[in-house]
Amino acid sequence: MSETTRATAPSVGDAWIRRYHPRPDAQVRLVCFPHAGSSAPFYFSLSAQAGPGIDVLSVQYPGRQDRRLEPLIDDVGTLAEQVVTALRPWLDRPVALFGHSLGATVAFEAARRLEAAGQHPLRLFASGRRAPSRRRDEHVHQRDDAGLMAEMRRLSGTDQRIFGEEELMRMILPVIRNDYRAAETYVYRDATPLHCPVDVLTGDSDPKVTPAEAEAWRVHTTGPASTHVYTGGHFFLADHQGEVLDLVRRTLAVAPDRA
Repeated sequence: MSETTRATAPSVGDAWIRRYHPRPDAQVRLVCFPHAGSSAPFYFSLSAQAGPGIDVLSVQYPGRQDRRLEPLIDDVGTLAEQVVTALRPWLDRPVALFGHSLGATVAFEAARRLEAAGQHPLRLFASGRRAPSRRRDEHVHQRDDAGLMAEMRRLSGTDQRIFGEEELMRMILPVIRNDYRAAETYVYRDATPLHCPVDVLTGDSDPKVTPAEAEAWRVHTTGPASTHVYTGGHFFLADHQGEVLDLVRRTLAVAPDRA
């Protein structure tokens, strides 16, 4: 999917934030964090269909697409800090955070930093990712290129035709390896739980998240936590975008004002 020309945005966050369908009268902003190896356009369709009440912002990590010449970042905490800095011009109204896989962990760390600064998110949507406190001993980022591609095939989130494009694979494998390194070396530092509600979205056959690992998100907030199970694997979002959007719209429509 090619990236659409983005609307004018505050210059401070210009490199980091994509706003494909500006909705200046929306009451809520939804900040979306991509998964490992992905980029801001992953949320283009969600942005298009979000409706008039939600202004969708999609995060663009460095090292990909128009930011391909910038150094990659392989540390979740650093990513979260820089995203929060980029979001400051957008905090003139309540924000909710949505992240898938690696993006869910980055969104969680961003939410912690926002709350610490007194900018309490309305809600966190954590999709396709185990709770931060549930660590696995994973080393996919240390595999050779063939091993990395085998993992990509296993998760079924990549167009199979791409694997035959040698030049394209040379471009994207370093990004994917970097992002896997960020996800697999992340260590949760015990701290004050979030105060915002957390909605956990998971596929019933996702090899990356067990039911117990999904339920464990409950310990990371003093607010309500709900788990929503969909049919499918790690990329269940592809088949359930309508249902996920219904969840987002429904929960944000009744979200209280920020504390």
